[in-house]
Amino acid sequence: MTSNKIIKYIWLVTLVPFLLLITLVIFISTEVFVNLPSVQELQNPKNNLSTVIYSSDLTILGKYYTENRVTVKYSEIDKDVINALIATEDARFLQHSGIDVIALGRAVFGIIIGKSSSGGGSTLSQQLAKMMFPRQKLNPIQMVIQKIKEWVIAVRLEKNYTKEEIITMYLNKFDFLNQAVGIKSAAQIYFNKLQDSLSIEQAAMLVGMAKNPAVYNPLRKPELVKQRRNVVLNQMLVNENITKIEYDSLKKLPLILNYMAENNNEGLAPYFREYLRDKVLKKWCEQHINPETNKPYNLYKDGLKIYTTLNYKMQKYAEEAVYEHMKYVQGQFEFELKQKKQAPFAWNITKDQIQSILNSAKKRSDRYINSKRNGLSEREINKDFNTKIAMTVYSPKGEIDTIMTPWDSIRYYKRFLQTGFVAIEPSTGFVKAWVGGINHKHFKFDHVKVSKRQVGSTFKPFVYAIAIQEGYSPCYQVANVKTCVEIPDQETWCPENSDGDVGTGKMVTLRYALAGSINYVSAWLIKQFGAKAVIDLVRRLGITSHIDEVPSIALGTAEVTLIEMVGANAAFANKGTYIEPTFISKIEDKNGKVLELFYPKTDEVMNESKAYTMIQLMRGVVDRGTGIRLRLKYKLDNEIAGKTGTTQHNADAWFIGLTPELAAGCWSGGDDRSIHFDNMAEGQGAAMALPVWGLFFQKIYADASLNLKKAKFERPKNMANIELDCSKYDSKLEQSAPSKKQIEEDEE
Repeated sequence: MTSNKIIKYIWLVTLVPFLLLITLVIFISTEVFVNLPSVQELQNPKNNLSTVIYSSDLTILGKYYTENRVTVKYSEIDKDVINALIATEDARFLQHSGIDVIALGRAVFGIIIGKSSSGGGSTLSQQLAKMMFPRQKLNPIQMVIQKIKEWVIAVRLEKNYTKEEIITMYLNKFDFLNQAVGIKSAAQIYFNKLQDSLSIEQAAMLVGMAKNPAVYNPLRKPELVKQRRNVVLNQMLVNENITKIEYDSLKKLPLILNYMAENNNEGLAPYFREYLRDKVLKKWCEQHINPETNKPYNLYKDGLKIYTTLNYKMQKYAEEAVYEHMKYVQGQFEFELKQKKQAPFAWNITKDQIQSILNSAKKRSDRYINSKRNGLSEREINKDFNTKIAMTVYSPKGEIDTIMTPWDSIRYYKRFLQTGFVAIEPSTGFVKAWVGGINHKHFKFDHVKVSKRQVGSTFKPFVYAIAIQEGYSPCYQVANVKTCVEIPDQETWCPENSDGDVGTGKMVTLRYALAGSINYVSAWLIKQFGAKAVIDLVRRLGITSHIDEVPSIALGTAEVTLIEMVGANAAFANKGTYIEPTFISKIEDKNGKVLELFYPKTDEVMNESKAYTMIQLMRGVVDRGTGIRLRLKYKLDNEIAGKTGTTQHNADAWFIGLTPELAAGCWSGGDDRSIHFDNMAEGQGAAMALPVWGLFFQKIYADASLNLKKAKFERPKNMANIELDCSKYDSKLEQSAPSKKQIEEDEE
C-alpha cells in the first residue's frame, strides 16, 4: 500500500466517525428521528415538591412527599455550596455554553490512553439534563444517542436560563439520599441547619456526594465521605475559594453529622401531622383544583405550604412533659402489674373477656389485615401469629430488640398507659400544642381528636354553668345530701358521694361542692335543670360527640374527645365566647399564592359576668380542691381555673386547666378500660393527668421568649351584684377538711 493510500485511509478512519458524530448531533438537535424536551418543558420541569407543614413561628414541623424536595432561590443558598460545586464539578461553568470542549477532550483522551482519572466531561448543565430527563436501561448505541441528547438539552438549558438559575435547579433537584432531595432537605437532614448557614466543611461534604451519592453515603461510609470532602476542599483551594490556612485546618476536622431523619414518626407533633394529613388535607386537596394540572391538588407532589397554629416551643415542651410524666407513671404501673395474676388486665376481667380484647386487637393489626389481603386462611394467620420472630418493641427507655410471637406482642403492648394533651389559646381558638400519645411509631391512635373517653367529673362545670346562667352565685348553698332522680321506665338514679366527703349532711356552697367534686350536689343540679339543658349548652360549646339525655351525665358518663372538652372550657376563659379549635391558618401553593385562609366559628354562649363567675367557681378546684397539686407540687401561683376527673375503677384520668392566655387539658389511661391502676392514689386524675399540665406550664413560664405574662382573669364591670367570696360560708367546713392527700382524691 502506497503512502498516499495510507494517508487517505488514516483520514477516512479519522474523519468518518467525526462526520458521523456531527451528522448525528445535527439530526438529534433538529429532532429528525428523536424527540427532545420543548422550551416549555425546560422552563417548567416536572418536580415532585414536598408539602411543608409550618408552625405559627414559621419553623418546619414536617413534610408530606414522594420526594422530600423543597425548592429554594439562588440567594438562599450558602455561597460555599455554590463555590464548592463549581470548583469540583465544573470549573469552567461560567465560561462554557453547556458543553466544556476542553474537559470533554481531556476525558476522551484519558479513556484512549487508559487513564480514568483524567476527569469527567459532563458539565453541570449536562448533569442537570440527566437529572431532569433521566436515562433508562440503554444499549451502547442508545447510550451514545442519549449522551448527545443531553448535550443538546444542556445547550438549550444554557440558552433559556442564567447560570444562577441552572445552579439553583441543580441543587434543588439533586438527590442526596436518605430522603434528602435538594439542598434544603439535605442541610436539614444531615446537619439540622438551613441551607444558607452551612459551614465550609459541611458544604464540601454535600457537594462531595454529587460524584456518586450511593458510594459517598455519610451514614454508611463516613471515612470515605470524609476523604471525598477533603478532595472538594482541595478543589476550593485550587480555585481560590478558601485559603491554604483554611484548607489545612478544615481537612483535619472529623465528619460530624446531626442527622435528623424525616418520616411520619420523627420530629415534633407526629400525631397532629398525621391527623392533619389523613383527616383534613386529603379532603381539602380533593375539593380544590390545581390550575397547572387541571386536577385536584396532590398533597405529596404539588409543594403546598401549610401554615398551622401550633407554636414550636410549646409543642416541644408539651412532648417533654408527656414523656417525663408518663415514663414515671408507667414505672409505677409496672410495679403494680407484678402483683396482678392476669396482667395487664384488672382482677375482675374474665379469661374469655381478655381473649376477646386480644382477638379484637389482633384483627385491627396491620399484620392481620395484610395477611387477609394476601389471601391467607385463618389457620395460616394463627400459625403466623404464634410463631416467634425477631422484632423491635417499644419501651419507655427506648426500643428493645427481642424475639417473641406477634400474639405475645399484642398483650405486651396492652400494658402501656396512654395519654393525650392539647393546649388552645382561648381568645383565638388556635391550637398551640397537640400530643396524641406516648409514641407515634408504636401507638398511632390519636387521643386528642379521635379517641372518645368517659369524661368523669370534668363534665361537672357544664352542669354548674346552667345554674350560674339561671342566676345562682358560687356562694349559693345546697344541702349535701343524697338526691334521687326518677327516670321513666328505668330505676331511680341515686348516686353516692365518694367515701369520706367532708360536709355530708350539711349546707355547702356551689364553689365548695365543685372544688371537692361532690356528687350529691351535681345530682341536685341536674334534677333542677334537666339533662337536656346541659346538652343544649355543651352543643353550643362545640361538643358534638353523642350524649345520652340521662341524669348520669352530671357525673361524666358521656364519652367525649379531649379537644372538645378543652375547647368548650376555653369559652369560660374567653369571656363566654366559644371559638372553634383551629389548627390551620392558611394554605399557599408552591409559589406562595394564598389558596385559602381559615377562620374559626364563634358563638357567644354566655355573657362576660357569667363566664367570669364560672372561672371563679372553677378556681376553687385549684386553690383548695382536687387540683391543689398545681400549687403545692408545681408551685404555680398564678390564677388558674380547672377541674379534675376520674372515672370508675380509675379507667380514665382527666385534668382541664384554664388561664387567660391558654386552656389546656390532659387525659390518661389504658387503651382498654380494663387496664388501669387499682390504687386510687395513683390512678386518679390529679395524679395521672394533672402533672402533665403542671410540667407543661412550668416549662412555658420558664421560657421568657414565649412572653406569657401570668395575667389575671379580667373582671367585668357589672359584677357588683354577684357574690364571689364564699369564705364566710366555707370556712367551718374547710377547718374540718381532710388532709392535703385526701383532698386530692377525686373518685367519681
